[in-house]
Amino acid sequence: MSIKSIAAKLFAKNIYKKTQLWSKNPVATQQAVFESLIKDAQQTQFGKDHHFDQIKTTEDFAKKVPIRDYEDLKSYVEKVVKGEENVLWKGKPLYFAKTSGTTSGAKYIPLTKESMPYHIEAARNAILHYINETGKADFVDGKMIFLQGSPILEEKYGIKFGRLSGIVAHFVPKYLQKNRMPSWETNCIEDWETKIDAIVEETFDENMTVISGIPSWVQMYFERLQQKGGKPVGDIFKNFNLFIYGGVNYEPYRAKFENLIGRKVDSIELFPASEGFFAYQDSQKEKGMLLLLNAGIFYEFIKSDEFYTENPRRYTIGEIELGVNYVMIISTNAGLWAYNIGDTVQFTSLKPYRVIVSGRIKHYISAFGEHVIGKEVESALQEAMEGTNIRVNEFTVAPQINPESGLPYHEWFIEFENEPENSVTFAEAIDKAMRKQNIYYDDLIVGNILQKVVVTKVPKNGFQEYMKSIGKLGGQNKIPRLSNDRKIADVLSKNN
Repeated sequence: MSIKSIAAKLFAKNIYKKTQLWSKNPVATQQAVFESLIKDAQQTQFGKDHHFDQIKTTEDFAKKVPIRDYEDLKSYVEKVVKGEENVLWKGKPLYFAKTSGTTSGAKYIPLTKESMPYHIEAARNAILHYINETGKADFVDGKMIFLQGSPILEEKYGIKFGRLSGIVAHFVPKYLQKNRMPSWETNCIEDWETKIDAIVEETFDENMTVISGIPSWVQMYFERLQQKGGKPVGDIFKNFNLFIYGGVNYEPYRAKFENLIGRKVDSIELFPASEGFFAYQDSQKEKGMLLLLNAGIFYEFIKSDEFYTENPRRYTIGEIELGVNYVMIISTNAGLWAYNIGDTVQFTSLKPYRVIVSGRIKHYISAFGEHVIGKEVESALQEAMEGTNIRVNEFTVAPQINPESGLPYHEWFIEFENEPENSVTFAEAIDKAMRKQNIYYDDLIVGNILQKVVVTKVPKNGFQEYMKSIGKLGGQNKIPRLSNDRKIADVLSKNN
């Protein structure tokens, strides 16, 4: 065992003990974060506009600060982008994370000197919890790759901006810099396919032990490695045993990954976003990710089925229940206030508080009142594949309201690696799993409002071609699991 791995184990034990201190006192921890945020932002323009000096309780906050999304906060953000100080948070941000907006073009999410360290620490602590629990630390002596956006940053009014993953690349600890891949030059390549090919060439003969990224883009990397080497990734990288991912559920990809790798590897799930690093998988034995209650973020939760009602109730951490689908609302030390990030979560544990990401509040199907969410379609697909050799590269689901004949239905667009022997039987298995999970969907099938699921095969690389056509190939971009319209479906249908 190397000195580096021994040091990692000692550091991991220390971080685990610190985590225990706040995770065992969740309500008090969140109250302290809340009070600190309100105090620090009292003299900002937002704080004055919303009478932060009069806010003493979380109930006061809920009355004075309405739920906002980016569009609602945009007038404040634009002032910060133009260089104004003390608008949403004290002083100026260090960076803006530039992301794609659905209605407003680019979105600029502030990152401050108070918020930035938590992005770095959370990713580090996820690995340290893994080391502490499993005792595995030899991987720290090998090479690690993080598939991410370009670290090249632009600047406006004295504030740098770029993709979050590119910004984070500037904060890699010195002790990791020698182990980290790809090279700076390769990381700066903007074209994703060119970048992947360069990464393959750079890493092929290296001792890769940790690989990290969004599963759909790591899959592309693995496929290129396999094409070059003519053997499984696990034979190319014999010491590769840890996959770190975030952004999408890994389960629909797991069978395909194990086939590409040639064996099982451990995995760690992360829940990062430009708006904050919210959770990470702290245990290989427990379901869900540890919600980070001490990381400069105050959380509120709204039940998904109440979200679009007038004045829905906002729950704090001590009031939530297991298994309920919640919209997560955040207030942060980067100056986001009662901000709807769009993600929905369910709690899997209350001691400590662990969550799974169940979907997006805007990514759902309810064309007929069925209220289908991302977690349900992912679970249904997983259940339908169990015990079979079927493997799926990518998929998305959309309603077909006006079919040429027969009843409406949910259309599943699936790109298979290994196709089912009988596509009708496979579609029926998906439908059965959906009906078991969602009572509203079951009622619609029973009542002859909908017919059963229809599976439409997408050609090889069809989803990559779609993402390329909209300028979102690679990086942090991902296919929505489901949509309540047919914008994506119609493009995929034309390309069939």
